[in-house]
Amino acid sequence: MLIDLTSAAEIGDGRRETSRLFPVWLSPVFLGLLTLLGNLSFSQASDEKLFAMAQAVSAERIERDVNMLAGFGTRHSLSDTRSQDRGIGAARRWIEAEFALISKRCGGCLEVQIQQQVFAGERRIPEATEVVNVIAILRGTQEPQRYVIMSGDIDSRVSDPMDSTSDSPGANDNASGMAGTLEAARLLSQYRFPASIVFAGLSGEEQGLFGGQILAAHAKQQDWYVQGVLNNDMIGNIAGLNGVINNTTARVFSEGTRPSESSAEARIRRFTGGEVDSPSRNLARYIDRMADTYLANLDIMMIYRLDRFGRGGHHRPFNDLGFPAVRIMETNEHYHRQHQDLRIENGIRFGDEIAGVNFEYAAKLTALNVVTLASMAWAPAPPEAVEIEGMVSANTTLKWRKVIGAVAYKVYWRLTTEPQWHWFRALGNVDSVTLENIVIDNYFFGVASVNEDGIESPVVFPGPIGRFKR
Repeated sequence: MLIDLTSAAEIGDGRRETSRLFPVWLSPVFLGLLTLLGNLSFSQASDEKLFAMAQAVSAERIERDVNMLAGFGTRHSLSDTRSQDRGIGAARRWIEAEFALISKRCGGCLEVQIQQQVFAGERRIPEATEVVNVIAILRGTQEPQRYVIMSGDIDSRVSDPMDSTSDSPGANDNASGMAGTLEAARLLSQYRFPASIVFAGLSGEEQGLFGGQILAAHAKQQDWYVQGVLNNDMIGNIAGLNGVINNTTARVFSEGTRPSESSAEARIRRFTGGEVDSPSRNLARYIDRMADTYLANLDIMMIYRLDRFGRGGHHRPFNDLGFPAVRIMETNEHYHRQHQDLRIENGIRFGDEIAGVNFEYAAKLTALNVVTLASMAWAPAPPEAVEIEGMVSANTTLKWRKVIGAVAYKVYWRLTTEPQWHWFRALGNVDSVTLENIVIDNYFFGVASVNEDGIESPVVFPGPIGRFKR
């Protein structure tokens, strides 16, 4: 049997080769196609699960949770901690109880933990104050030390960041993100994954990102392999102050290079590229693919920036320690509904109230988190020790170290000006490949690992710039 490699190359990786005849059983392209077709056939059941997960997210449950959180009056980090129905203490105890209930329903599958640390002498925490996180861990069955994390913020604020007594519903900022995290825990606790999933309610965000600092420091101290952090901060507003009403897009903010990058790593990056291929950036690309594949009518705007201009969020403490982390949020913000005293001024209503939250949209962004977390926790870890060579050559060679659970790998490449991976070649259970007549100077390259069901990891850019594991 003979095969025309022109058509095979177009199917496998999108590039054309000179048409020639070759014994099919010797063709590396054909072997790659067999791997690809095998992955596609095995992935049908996994795809069905992911589609079902996305569709199972409940806007009604999210609405209930947002109403409950907003009903605590204020969740300011310096607010009352003893009241049973007002203040951040009551809010975090309710979140802990919700996680415990979810765990009870799945036979104790969640490890519910309280993390706390006292801060003082800070600009927005001048007096000694205990900052408390509530987290729930769905422990991995094969690689429990590999983690994917979804977070939402517990706390809220009004115009004065030190005002801990005025009503501050914080319905969108950030009861929406916290409600989404609870809903994701309800759904994903019904499944088991090789890697661990963390559902985190973080405090102290408005006072200085202190809850994120606590969890990130814990992850580093415990030597967690944090494969990605999805920080959800404001996922419920569709009507922007700019006059745009839009429920079909979302933004993902990702930092280009690690702030912990050494001078030696910076020198490598200068000569090999990678400014737009940090693990956080490739995590954002992965999220974009999840939206395109599993969610109807949702387009991701990848923002090549740590966060909004001059502002910050709870993913930053993880970035500071070298972990891949991104911010997921609405596209159009309404600033009259953020960090505002409740009031009507010149006929304009200010304040972050329930009326400003679109629960169907919050459910859509929650579903994005759910399928991303599930896919990453099911997939093998990203390939390790990815290297590339091909200087002054017509060919490009990539090498990597195999990872647990991978039965195949994919090599991706794209033009240096393209935002998303464009071409790929499906491979078997190998640790290297040479791409003939693909010149290293003209493209960016990366490698993903694939499990037996065809579920892929994020793509890893070669060298220290792109590695996921710290």
